[in-house]
Parts: sequence; C-alpha cells; structure tokens
Amino acid sequence: MIKIKEAIIVEGNYDKIKLSGIFDATIIVLDGYMIYKDKARQNMIKMLADKCGVIIFTDSDMAGFRIRTFLKNILAGKNVRHAYIPDIPGKEKRKQKPSKEGMLGVEGMSDDIIIEAINDALRSGGSQAAGNAASENKTERLVTKTDLFTDGLSGGANSSEYRLKLTKLLGLPARISPNMLLDVINRLYTYEEYKKIVAAVKNE
Repeated sequence: MIKIKEAIIVEGNYDKIKLSGIFDATIIVLDGYMIYKDKARQNMIKMLADKCGVIIFTDSDMAGFRIRTFLKNILAGKNVRHAYIPDIPGKEKRKQKPSKEGMLGVEGMSDDIIIEAINDALRSGGSQAAGNAASENKTERLVTKTDLFTDGLSGGANSSEYRLKLTKLLGLPARISPNMLLDVINRLYTYEEYKKIVAAVKNE
C-alpha cells in the first residue's frame, strides 16, 4: 500500500474500491453529479483541501471533466492537484456494455497507470511522488473505532442521533458512514479536539 497524505476525490464507489487496493489514503466518493447539490459534501472536501490537500481524480469523459471543472471552481485558491487517466477504449468487466464515449474509467485502469497519474499530480504540486512517499511521522493519538463506540457514536442505542448531531456541527454529510467519519475526523482534528467536539454534542 502506498501512503499519501492528500485525500483523493473520485466519482463513484467502484473507483474507491480500485484505489483502496493501491493507496493508504482518505478517498472521498462524489456520487457523480450528486455533488452539485450536496453542500455538506462540498464543505467536507473544502475542509480536507485546507487541512491536507486533495487530488481530483475523475474519468476522462465529458462527465468527468464537467465534475472536475465544478470542483476546481468551488476549490479555487485551495490546495488542489489534478490526476488524469489516458483515453483507453474499452469497458469495465462488471459492465455489460461500454460507457457512452466507449472509454475506460478510473476503475478500469491498471495499477501502474493509476500510480503514475497520482505521481504526476503530486509532482506537479511540488510534493513527494506517491511511489516514494514515506509514512507520515504521526506520533499524536488518533481517534479509533473503539473511541467511536465508547463515545456513543457507533454501536449504541443513540449512536445515529449523536452522529447526526456531530456531522451537523462539523458541516459533514449526514449519511457519512462511521468508517468514513473516523477517517475524516483524523484528517481534520486532533484527538483532543475530537473529545471537545463529542462533549459539545452530548451537552446539547
């Protein structure tokens, strides 16, 4: 697994599955054109761009470029890099027929092409290439799944209610899963900040 500090923004869940097998990174799914109206998800991406930087990695078709342009506009002035895949005719194995433009998307690319695309994006921003990226020297305490359980944010009778209050307070999507919530919290906040936020949620 290649560890990078930037969050990677992709169009769909199959793109995330593909990249999760290559990179140890926060991977955010846009759900295609849904991002246009999803203000909470837009806000989350903005926060990640400010905190750790983001890499926009959409398909090379017209839809992918429209989404990329939309994100570029709402993230203007923030720490944003762009990764591009080449135009390769074909279809993904799970699909019965090719896409409208007949090109492979991110999920259909080989690992080598994906790694090179991310490397190019990182090099263009003056960052360390993904293939050589060193592990982050984090010594601070990270929030864990056990913390979410202990603090009542997962696995408890009121977990859904507390998570809803927490996501509203932080400006995150209400439907964010506990695993993604954990990942985003560790990107944006220290353990101490997290504990203060949980206390505020429970004292409402």
